[in-house]
Parts: sequence; structure tokens; C-alpha cells
Amino acid sequence: MGAGSIGAGSMGAGANLSIWHLTKVYRGGVVANDDISLEVAPGEVFGLLGPNGAGKTTLVGQVIGLLAPTSGSIRLGEVDLVADVGSARALCSYLPQSAPPIASLKVRSAVELIARIRGASRTAARERTEELIAAVELEPWAERMGNSLSGGVLRLAGFLMAAVLPGRVVILDEPTNDVDPLRRRLLWREIRRLADGGSSVLLVTHNVLEAEHAVDRLAVIDGGRVVASGTPAALKQDVRGSMRLVVSLDPLAEAPRLPGFAREHARVGRRLIVILDEADSPEAMAWARALVGAGSAEEYGIGATTLEDSYARLVGRPDAAELGDGDESAGSGGG
Repeated sequence: MGAGSIGAGSMGAGANLSIWHLTKVYRGGVVANDDISLEVAPGEVFGLLGPNGAGKTTLVGQVIGLLAPTSGSIRLGEVDLVADVGSARALCSYLPQSAPPIASLKVRSAVELIARIRGASRTAARERTEELIAAVELEPWAERMGNSLSGGVLRLAGFLMAAVLPGRVVILDEPTNDVDPLRRRLLWREIRRLADGGSSVLLVTHNVLEAEHAVDRLAVIDGGRVVASGTPAALKQDVRGSMRLVVSLDPLAEAPRLPGFAREHARVGRRLIVILDEADSPEAMAWARALVGAGSAEEYGIGATTLEDSYARLVGRPDAAELGDGDESAGSGGG
């Protein structure tokens, strides 16, 4: 049972998802998408990044046929997904941000049901369901009703429903929300397998750190427009040779004066993020150690800049970079 075994047959098989000059203007003149052009190839995981209100959800709604664009086109090979809404829904699998409507269904039954609806035989649906449940280690909840599940388990169940018989295009909107770290890694592995199986995977996420390691290419959308696109490495060109210093400040201490080596900075809660030239790293570490020694800070970490830092620049928000599990080398009062 492969990615092509869907109700629409072979339509769009091996074809790129092509979005050209897509514009969506709502009543009142609100421009949600402004001349967006993207192309996603089969076998590719393509990331769609952007702050809330950037236009990502509107774009997804047009791809799957829930919204009609004001202008522009969306095609999967020769199939016009705007004109042929039925094909759009048959050729695309979708994991929305909202919880799947399975309150009165068991996880196993819900996943099998979707496989059957999308054209799988009873045996194939059961086998694929069991394969996916095992892949993300969801066996303890497979016979639980949806209304008894935590948010993270519901998220995984929703992913299985999108992946059980994937369309030519698989759209995943924040797939790792609320998922525990262990199963998050398993989930990323399954996302890659969807692409390896021939689907074009469109990944909508705010988690830039995870996206950097999971996507082949990405586009940053802000204000309804694509402000940058390319591979993660290409998008990091503007911060290459830079370092990121993160200092956890003592909440009762006075905020420190910024040093001269700080090229950019942002304050996120108790944490101070400073971008600096690599050559200034020794001075930066000495400064951070002095803050810890004086009781103004509790700990610090320094490491290479990441895709998050480029993303923060592109959307004009120095504080947009989340502080997840990075590779910074840390120091504390001892050193």
C-alpha cells in the first residue's frame, strides 16, 4: 500500500505541487496572501515558517480546496486544484492544528476508518494502522477513546490519520505540538518516510530548531508574502560567522549594560540573547562569567547561530527565536 493508493487514482503521480502568484484578499480588503509562489517536489519535506497571522493557514486552506484564491493558481502536475476541488481533497492529506474529531472512537478504529475511506482494503488498512501505531509507540492508547486522550496523544492520532494512506501532498500543521520529546523524534522519522514514499510534504511549523533538521527547503512567510526561501544552509548565510550568547539573568538583579561586542540583542523573559562576531567569543564568555560571579546572572551558554536567528531577522523580530534545546556550551557559577 503506497502513497499513490488513493481515491483519485494516479492523478498527479510524480508531479510537483506548484503554487504561482497566489493572492487571497478577504472582504474589507485584508490581504492574507500576497503573490505567493512556491514549488514542492515529490519526496521533499518543505517547511512553511512564519509568525501568527502571516498567511500560512490561508495558504493551506487554498491548497486543500477549503478557500478559493482571489488570483493565482495551484496545480499538482496537470491537475488544477483550484478548479477541481474534489481532486484537491482526494490528492491531499491534511493534519490541522485542531484535535481530530474522534471523541467517540478508539484510536485504532479512527485510523483504520480513514484508510478505508481513502480506498484501502480492510486487510491493508489494518496492517498499515498497526505499522504506524508501532512506529510512534502509541500501543498503550490504541484502544482508548478519543475523549480520554491527552493533547499530545491526540496529536499523534491525528498524524496517523493523515499518514495512514497519504495523498500525493501531505500537509502537516504544527505536527509536534504537545508531543513528548521521545515520540517527537519518532514522528519526525515518520514524516521523512512519507517523503521517501513519494509524497510532497508541506510542513507548517513555528519550531524553527526542529525544522532546521527536518526540512529539505523552506519558505519564510511574513505579512502574506514570501520574504525568503531556500535550503536551511542558504538561509543561514547572513548569520554565518556569528555566535549566540544566551544569559539567564537573576530576576531580582538590575539588568546589565550591554557590552560593545553585542551586534544584536533581545530580551525574552529572564533570558538575554546577544548576537556577536565569532572573534569576540572569548570576551563574551568573560563578560558572562563576570555577570554570574556578581550575582546578576545564574548561567550562560554560547554557540553558533542557527536558522532561528536568520528567521528572527527576516520577520523583523529579534525576540522571535525560541530558546529550545540548542548546542550552546553552558557555564554557571563555577565557570
